[in-house]
Amino acid sequence: MMSSASASNQTQTQFKTIKVDNLDIFYREAGKKDAPTIILLHGFPTSSHMFRNIIPTLSEKYHVIAPDYPGYGNSSMPSLEEYEYSFDNVAKTVDKFLEKVGANQYMLYVMDYGAPIGFRIAAKHFSILGSFIIPIGFNRFPKITQAFIISITILYN
Repeated sequence: MMSSASASNQTQTQFKTIKVDNLDIFYREAGKKDAPTIILLHGFPTSSHMFRNIIPTLSEKYHVIAPDYPGYGNSSMPSLEEYEYSFDNVAKTVDKFLEKVGANQYMLYVMDYGAPIGFRIAAKHFSILGSFIIPIGFNRFPKITQAFIISITILYN
């Protein structure tokens, strides 16, 4: 049986930074690493800070990772000349981040700005995606979401 102090340490949010393509990517992490992993992708103009109140609850059952995109929160903020702030490029950076932190099977929580980033990651790694949690993505981007679901259905059926 786990002591309450041990359980508390596992759900306590850690604040970390990792290098991805010479960028410092800040992220919050909590929960046991052997639990199912959930990746929280934030909206615009926020950061992983928006998940600060839900991470402790989620980490009781899940390994939670919430990165800040380049230019957001505590991650590097390169100039427009140094970094292309497009959905494609941010998705590539987040994908490399997920590889570096060892996320090899996960659920994606996407919303707002995180939806098109998460869709790109999911299309590339559909076989390792456990599930998609989309609280706003369908309402904000209905045509993109519908096209994505049709494409994935055709591709994987």
